[in-house]
Amino acid sequence: MRKTIRQAAQATVLLAGAAALAFGLELFITVLLITAIATLAVVGAWMLPETVLLIRRIAGLKRRLVGEWTGREIPEAYTPLTGTVRERLRATVRDPGTVTDLRWLGAQYLYSPLALLAVPLWVLGLVVDGVWCGAARRNAVVLPLITRLADLDARWSESLLRPSPKALLAVRVEELTQTRAGAIAAHGAELRRIERALHDGTQARLVSLSLRVGLAKQAYGDDPEAARRMLDDAQDLADEALTELRHVVRGIHPPILTDRGLAGAVRALAAGSGLETTVEVYGLDDPGVRAPAAVEAATYFVVAEALTNAAKHSGSSRADVRLERLRTAVRAVIRDEGHGGADEDRGTGLLGIRRRVAALDGTVTVSSPAGGPTVITMELPCVW
Repeated sequence: MRKTIRQAAQATVLLAGAAALAFGLELFITVLLITAIATLAVVGAWMLPETVLLIRRIAGLKRRLVGEWTGREIPEAYTPLTGTVRERLRATVRDPGTVTDLRWLGAQYLYSPLALLAVPLWVLGLVVDGVWCGAARRNAVVLPLITRLADLDARWSESLLRPSPKALLAVRVEELTQTRAGAIAAHGAELRRIERALHDGTQARLVSLSLRVGLAKQAYGDDPEAARRMLDDAQDLADEALTELRHVVRGIHPPILTDRGLAGAVRALAAGSGLETTVEVYGLDDPGVRAPAAVEAATYFVVAEALTNAAKHSGSSRADVRLERLRTAVRAVIRDEGHGGADEDRGTGLLGIRRRVAALDGTVTVSSPAGGPTVITMELPCVW
């Protein structure tokens, strides 16, 4: 009986929210009429995207209410309304999500009054005689009816608010467009970094090396000792140039990944991070288990950037890294016990991490409340 009452109470919360939403929508009709008239008159066309954004917020509230009741999240799929007024109008008219929301809105005006039945039913179920045990038999019919009403409201709303395949495809195309733009920007920045490293470092050393060898050849007949010193200097310059080249190559694809694999490379990163770092590896230490090179490289650089951020900005002396092999992905979790408050807008490298992972269709989540800890979780799709 207690379970029935608890379910009915939760159902009443959903139906009460639906009733309040229905009341608000009755007032919202005025906004819809003004927007329609202003849009037809052209001069007020700018109101249409703003009204659609309001409808999105209202539909989002309903999605959250239904998701809390059913335990299933209803996804959103909207085209961003940005740019000039003309661009926003075009996006509004072409967005399949707008059609979905308007269809739900129309149906909401028809069936939402059912939510008002929850209040009298709840009162009838609990106040018949004021005694929980004595009212049990009476409640056995009334309270489940409240739950069924909530289930009915949730099913209708879920079916109406779930994005169409066309809307999901449009959002996916937009995500891929942004991911491609971010990948191109990251690739361009990487090429410029390599170009600067080669021009300012390696090339300068090789030019100096060539000059020393030329001078040594000229001096060899008259002053062999001076020529020997020049050749020694040339040898030092050659060693420095090789070191520069190794750093540049390491920035493209770390050789340690080829030699030790992802797990070994990350352990080497942890050892040289300057922090007391523990590394846990699950499923990636098995012989013959290797992710694609692009996935290993992206994971390696994410861990390297996260540990660098922790050493520079977190104020923590320790960090934890966990690598996991999932059925269709590789997951990396980097945690530090610092003061938190990581902000992507302050140039802490998080934006670069997101771009690198997004280029491979992966995901990154960052949790960094004030006071810490900071936890960065990355997942990259991977076919084993």
